[in-house]
Amino acid sequence: MPKPSTISRREFVGGAVLSGAIGSSVHASNKTAKKPNIVFILADDLGWGDLSCYGRPDYSTPNLDALARQGIRFTNAYSASPLCTPTRCGLMTGRYPARTPVGLQEPLRARKDLGQGVETLGLAPDHPTLSSLIKKNGYETALVGKWHLGYLPRFGPNHHGFDKFFGILSGGAGFFTHKDTAGENDLFEDETPVERIGYMTDLLTNRAVEFISARHERPFYLSLHYTAPHWPWEGPGDAKTASAIGLGYAGFTAGGSLKTYAAMVRRLDDGVGHVLRALKRSGLERNTLVIFTSDNGGERFSYNWPFTGQKFQLYEGGIRVPAIVRWPGVIAAGRSTNQVAITMDWTATMLAVAGANPDPAYPLDGIDMLPLMNGKRSDTDRTLFWRHGSGTDAAVRSGNWKYLNFNGQEYLFDLAVDEREQSDFKRSKPELFQKLKGAFAEWQRTVLPRPEPRPS
Repeated sequence: MPKPSTISRREFVGGAVLSGAIGSSVHASNKTAKKPNIVFILADDLGWGDLSCYGRPDYSTPNLDALARQGIRFTNAYSASPLCTPTRCGLMTGRYPARTPVGLQEPLRARKDLGQGVETLGLAPDHPTLSSLIKKNGYETALVGKWHLGYLPRFGPNHHGFDKFFGILSGGAGFFTHKDTAGENDLFEDETPVERIGYMTDLLTNRAVEFISARHERPFYLSLHYTAPHWPWEGPGDAKTASAIGLGYAGFTAGGSLKTYAAMVRRLDDGVGHVLRALKRSGLERNTLVIFTSDNGGERFSYNWPFTGQKFQLYEGGIRVPAIVRWPGVIAAGRSTNQVAITMDWTATMLAVAGANPDPAYPLDGIDMLPLMNGKRSDTDRTLFWRHGSGTDAAVRSGNWKYLNFNGQEYLFDLAVDEREQSDFKRSKPELFQKLKGAFAEWQRTVLPRPEPRPS
């Protein structure tokens, strides 16, 4: 696929087989709605280079490549954390994960492993969320896919502004068994455990298509959180071997291959294609904002070049992610941008598009990206912060400079010339090094203390 043209700062201102659940009717009530629909698609552990429009060399992702051609592709998009639960917390609250107790869970463990923590560890039901604020402003809301912010009966998605939920509550489930790492069933319809036959990616795609194709009297917000390509690494043709997978983290992360990973991502890409065609078939394409990104950097089989690091690390490979946004007639097509963005920005953007006001008691850490994407405002330098674990791991990006503390070793990198993070400038630029290190210390005083080390 030809890559979208890259725009400079100055130019940015001026360039403004699945089940038959697909409905065929065009719903005039939704077509003429003043408020746009919103479809947010989140991949799970998809690395920065795992789409062919981001450089993956050994397979293609034609549907997501097409989405990039139809919208804008970010080359400096980040996740709020290098792993699942904190980033999802950042998405739902629009705030740094470390501002909220559940954001300190890195990640939230399986239900059976939490013990009494099931009653206390989760996103508090009284905390305003992206979904609750959008729902309050007249939207129909649905989450299809992975939640990972707490378990029933207290912390499920239906307690946080989602009218409908179909998916898993834990961090990972078998693609055919739909059981979590402890071997417990982890597929739910709202708050009811259900059993379904099928490959998880297809089940989620089907449900998303069904939701889009239904009749809507109000605008809708659909959050589609795929579980692919997160472990267990099972492709759509691996049903016969899926039952042999071991339990626990070790069992779920065993096996896999580049071939299996490719099959998982291609099926994810197929699913996105079905969702986009459902929007078009229902006459909703032009009145729908679509955002696609990943919850963190890739893991074992990801292609993160040219970056160093992967999931669980604050090197670029652990936190830089693909991000594509499309809104026909509002965001110019065929563009790419170097604008720095982070998970919480998508929260702020979706709230603004929906006309929903953030709760003043919980000010957002993200910014509305729409004026930057449609050329009404120039791109801007950002200062962003990350923290991971109970030790010292930390990162700050300010403009093109990055402070990194990895396992107690500190660095200063210039990402404008060294995205691979190989040349340390802390001795040649000591004042800048101390400035960014001090900025992190100041930011850390505004969030919750680091979590206690987990028992081994």
